[in-house]
Amino acid sequence: MEPLGSTLTATYAHPRPTPTNFLPAISTMASSYRDRFPHNNLTHTLSLPWRPSTYYKVASNLPTLGPYCTRSQKVCESTMLPFVSNRTTLFTRYTADDWYRSNLTNYLESNTSRHNSERLRVDTSRLIQDKYQQTRKTQADSTQNLGERVNDIGFWKSEITHELDAMIGETNELTDVKKKLDRALMETEAPLQVARECLFHREKRMGIDLVHDEVEAELLTEVDIILCCQERMKLHLDKAIAQLAANRASQHELEKDLSDKQAAYRIDDKCHHLRNTSDGVSYFRGVERVDATVSVPESWAKFTDDNILRSQSERAGSAKLRDDIQNLLVVTANEMWNQFNKVNLAFTNRIAETADAKNKIQIHLAKTLQEIFQTEMTMESIKKAIKDKSAFLKVAQTRLDERTRRPNIELCRDMAQLRLVNEVYEVDDTIQTLQQRLRDAEDTLQSLVHTKATLEHDLAVKANSLYIDQEKCMSMRKTFPNTLRLVGFC
Repeated sequence: MEPLGSTLTATYAHPRPTPTNFLPAISTMASSYRDRFPHNNLTHTLSLPWRPSTYYKVASNLPTLGPYCTRSQKVCESTMLPFVSNRTTLFTRYTADDWYRSNLTNYLESNTSRHNSERLRVDTSRLIQDKYQQTRKTQADSTQNLGERVNDIGFWKSEITHELDAMIGETNELTDVKKKLDRALMETEAPLQVARECLFHREKRMGIDLVHDEVEAELLTEVDIILCCQERMKLHLDKAIAQLAANRASQHELEKDLSDKQAAYRIDDKCHHLRNTSDGVSYFRGVERVDATVSVPESWAKFTDDNILRSQSERAGSAKLRDDIQNLLVVTANEMWNQFNKVNLAFTNRIAETADAKNKIQIHLAKTLQEIFQTEMTMESIKKAIKDKSAFLKVAQTRLDERTRRPNIELCRDMAQLRLVNEVYEVDDTIQTLQQRLRDAEDTLQSLVHTKATLEHDLAVKANSLYIDQEKCMSMRKTFPNTLRLVGFC
């Protein structure tokens, strides 16, 4: 159906942007109708009752969607229908499509709201369950951490108790023997002098052989051990009196640490056994913001470990003095003797390594000389090949030059011409390749010559190192003071 006169579909010929509210205001609609719809004079009286058949007829064609023409929009006021009070009865405010779209929008908004509400309920239920499980897990983790802490405190408490008992027993047993220590101290000068002489002679090695090898490391260790033994012997002459004071100080630290550990053990064990139903649990507002800690687990364990290590160190010193100094003399003698044997073994191994390296250098030098000869022969072969290829290049270029003198149409780019051009390029490329290979061979020869000079120099260096280690150093290390003299019996 379409209304008499201009169709209403002409109002929507140009699509409008979708407003924020789906249905526009009535005043806006009425205004737009008055402004945009042209009137044609109706042939009926306006006093007729409302009957759709009076104003509508069956449409024979589809309503047009084209815009109004300019002339229709600018119709003269004399042809316009006078204002009628019940004009709103002639035109509907909304179309059926507007009505259906409004309902559809309401349905969609309702579905969206219900969906969001349902999702919120499900998420809230899941959140409550997750937080409950998380809280239980957090409390279980805290309880487990407290149990582990109690075990740690118990472990360190037992360690401190054990060390404290040992220290109390050790503090009352100190002795001092000075004469044997004085004689043994004098006997350590000879091995020390030999080790320093060996280090001095090995400084005369040359080139790459002036290396911090195992022999030098063992010699330095031997010097350190002898000096350490001397220092320990000297210190033990004065340590007897000071050792008691050091033992008492260490014992006091252990007792104080043990007292702190016992108090902490009682507190943490009580916390470990607290439950939600235990007596005495209450709110302590703001306690989580109070940080009165003075250590972390690493520094806490290190503090006790340092106390124990300090006590063990003091007890070890006290034990050496308690063993009537003889134990110290035996230990120092064994240390110096064992290190003397290690140095000699390192010298033997180093001499064997140097001799083996010298032999290998001689072998490589012979191979290098042979390779230099072969490389020179290869260079001669390359030069001869380049010279031979020059004749082929001359012939190809001469042929091309002669063929440039062909008359007129005979200057044809035939297969012979193409093959000659390719031949020139191929021969020239071959010559360039051979020349590059010749340059490579020259570089290789220079490298071989440099290698030969390096090997010859290294061979002389190895011979010098063998002389120093085998003749000078090992000849001085044939004798060593016996154990009885080192322990002070002679």
